Amino acid sequence: MKKKYAWIAVIVVLVLIIIDQIIKFWVKTHFTVGQTVPLLGQWLNLHFVENEGMAFGISFGQQVGKLLLSIVRILLVGLLCWYFIKRLKEEKMDGVVLAIFCLVIAGAFGNIIDSMFYGLCFTESNFLEVAKWSPGHGYAPFFFGKVVDMFYLKLFWIPEKFPLWGGSYFFPAIFNFADACITVGIFMAIIFNKRIFNELENKEEENVVNPVEVASNE
Repeated sequence: MKKKYAWIAVIVVLVLIIIDQIIKFWVKTHFTVGQTVPLLGQWLNLHFVENEGMAFGISFGQQVGKLLLSIVRILLVGLLCWYFIKRLKEEKMDGVVLAIFCLVIAGAFGNIIDSMFYGLCFTESNFLEVAKWSPGHGYAPFFFGKVVDMFYLKLFWIPEKFPLWGGSYFFPAIFNFADACITVGIFMAIIFNKRIFNELENKEEENVVNPVEVASNE
């Protein structure tokens, strides 16, 4: 069973990363920055932008912040992989937990690849020209590539009188497939949190001393 889950996890993670990278590669080499193409009317659009920070275009510092963020991402993915392998060895794995780990790990890896290699392998995108695949002649050094985002939801317009978010569409962030994987994985983790953290609950229950058992043993 452990080998079965391990192989399923490797295949699922690889498939998700490949899908993410195919979409990003195609958008990066066919769209200028800011170019928009409708997918589902005005509800869902392809809108090419790049960001140097976290998911959904959130920025974190400048060059130093970006480097620290990339290192933190790698450490978190390493921690997730370690915990996933630990649960596999202890045979505490099921389909739901497997899906959660695969989605989050694949999504994190997808965006890490952008940061690590896109600056080395692509010429820079701009508003007039699309980027070209040019390994070794890229626009940024290792770890300083920009993350490619492209999915833009325009579900409904929020009136300007509405505080904070007024004057924009609901969920104005532009995201990529990797962001979607992470988001779905996190929502699943919230919904099925007991399946993930049952190990901690079981350990706490084991450490509680039952007074009846103690009395009977005496």
